[in-house]
Amino acid sequence: MAVAPPLNVGWGYGVVLGIGALFALGMIFVTWSLKRYNNELQTSEMFSTAGRSVKSGLVASAVVSSWTWAATLLQSSTVAYKYGVSGPFWYASGATVQILLFSALAIELKKKAPNAHTFLEIIKARYGTFTHAIFITFGLMTNILVTAMLLTGGADVVAALTGMPTQAGCFLLPIFVAIYTMFGGIKATFLTDWVHTVILIIIIFVFAFTTYANGHMLGSPGAVYDLLVKAAAAHPVSGNAEGSYLTMRSKEGAIFFVINLIGNFGTVFMDNGYYNKAIAAHPVHALPGYIMGGLSWFAIPWLCATTLGLAAIALESNPAFPTYPLRMSDAEVTAGLALPYASIALLGAPGAVCTLLIIFMAVTSATSAELIAVSSVFTYDVYQTYIHPLASGRRLIYMSHSAVVCFSVVMACFSMGLYYGGIGISWLYLFMGVIISSAVIPSSLSLLWSGQNKWAASLSPPLGTASGIITWLVTAKTTCGTIDVTCTGSNDPMLAGNVVALLSPIMYIGIFTLIFGVDKYDWVSMQEIRKADDHDLADAANVDLELVPGEATVSATEEEAEQKALARASKIAKTMTVLMALALLVLWPFPMYGTGYIFSKPFFTGWVVVGIIWLFGSLFCVGLFPLYEGRVALYETMRAIILDIRGQHPSKFHRPEATYIEGKEEGSNDGADTPPMGKDIDGEKTGVVAQ
Repeated sequence: MAVAPPLNVGWGYGVVLGIGALFALGMIFVTWSLKRYNNELQTSEMFSTAGRSVKSGLVASAVVSSWTWAATLLQSSTVAYKYGVSGPFWYASGATVQILLFSALAIELKKKAPNAHTFLEIIKARYGTFTHAIFITFGLMTNILVTAMLLTGGADVVAALTGMPTQAGCFLLPIFVAIYTMFGGIKATFLTDWVHTVILIIIIFVFAFTTYANGHMLGSPGAVYDLLVKAAAAHPVSGNAEGSYLTMRSKEGAIFFVINLIGNFGTVFMDNGYYNKAIAAHPVHALPGYIMGGLSWFAIPWLCATTLGLAAIALESNPAFPTYPLRMSDAEVTAGLALPYASIALLGAPGAVCTLLIIFMAVTSATSAELIAVSSVFTYDVYQTYIHPLASGRRLIYMSHSAVVCFSVVMACFSMGLYYGGIGISWLYLFMGVIISSAVIPSSLSLLWSGQNKWAASLSPPLGTASGIITWLVTAKTTCGTIDVTCTGSNDPMLAGNVVALLSPIMYIGIFTLIFGVDKYDWVSMQEIRKADDHDLADAANVDLELVPGEATVSATEEEAEQKALARASKIAKTMTVLMALALLVLWPFPMYGTGYIFSKPFFTGWVVVGIIWLFGSLFCVGLFPLYEGRVALYETMRAIILDIRGQHPSKFHRPEATYIEGKEEGSNDGADTPPMGKDIDGEKTGVVAQ
């Protein structure tokens, strides 16, 4: 049964184009302001690394935003609808651990290759061209799969809510993302990530309080609990303890957990976007940023799916539910429509608008990270490495911009092809690990183990992928008797393919180590990776490059102190990740799984309350803490803008030797002697900031 969109098509175009344009204009203004008042010239280094100076709060919000795809919200709610309370927890825990583990790898990268722009540069420095080409292929496959999930999932939801054609969504969603990414680089990505994350968390609170506190449709955990019990009696869940939606014992949920855990290793450890954010982080702030980001992110899919996924089950028999009197079809479930349908049942048209906004935020912020990731790979690992090693900063910026535009167009076309091929977000989400996870262990060992030789690093990823694909297809044929989209997307083939793809490289690395011996790498070549030369951009803009964030020459003393801080952070990261992985993957869920415990009403109420409290903690970490960290810069920039509007140039960089107090030069009676913007006392350009 076709469900009529709750919003007219104008809402779809208004959000995608209108809000997209608003964000683009906002980021263009922010980029201009940072250049004018904070001396942040858009060099090639600033574009891809933000001067390696981003603080922990913004790092955390960027991690949360980048990891909050359309799939995060849609797929987590889908597994809640299919498996009950276990689905949101399995989704959240199975995808949080990778971020926590990645923090240790991020510290190693900053310690061993402080000037790297991408993780692929360290592969080239250690192993050479052949291995570099292998990992470029896997890195780009990761970016393609992730971006395809973002665009197809986002376009499907926009189409379901507004009637805007899916094809239009695939092409229009990336337009303004590409524009603000080109203007602001990774710094714009960090700033929009913060805005998107705050809006997303606020809307999840709206849904949670409507469902569990004061909504007229449900209004309390007890009401949801009673309806879930009735739903289990009407259509029990196969493989769940007593067929209940209120148990962690779920056979299919546990299978999904393993697939989710393995697949997400690939999308974190092989996505250059996460390395970009690690590289952009200040050395002192990388570890707390990733730890806060990982723990803050956990609450988003957990509470969102525990709210909307379970609300979809509870309200499916209510006339307010879009498919009433029928249950959702398999196609609707696969398309991730449990979340939007539940939001419509809870709040009507306002619920549809809220869903449209959070999906738009999730898609655009994560897409921006993917655009930066691909442009960095193309610029530094392809163009500078193999085409023009002596490229100027201006040329590198041009190639970065070109890569952003080209990748946007290619992915719009590819996503539309997936739509016509009937490939939905759920299928892609389960499949990604089969393709990319075989490179996780070899790439990690490239930073963690000096003994991995070139052939083990080069050949284990393609052999692992081949093994995973063969296992996936053979299992599908054995299980279903046929190979089609439905069968290959089912749990058993995906589980087999994902497990073999991730773990088979261990065997291949062992074999190639026995054949070619243990390497004795000394890490020196990674230290020799150098920053790009942006002097041409600085000279053209009449800017002292030493004043641009991240471009100042680092003294030997500062570098030594930085290395000591990173060594300490590395030990903390490894300890924290082991403890948190054990807590989230074993100590919390498995006692409830093993006992087959069915939640009581008070326990379910407590479960929901913990999720809400955790999300408040996330709001503090990624919403309020970045404002606190940047309070001085925010104050000075806002003050500078106000003074500039009044005609009194506020920039300290125009008169380094002068002291300005409230727009007045020290020793003057008023602001009349303040030199015009861009001029010194003699009327010449200051030579510091371009106007």
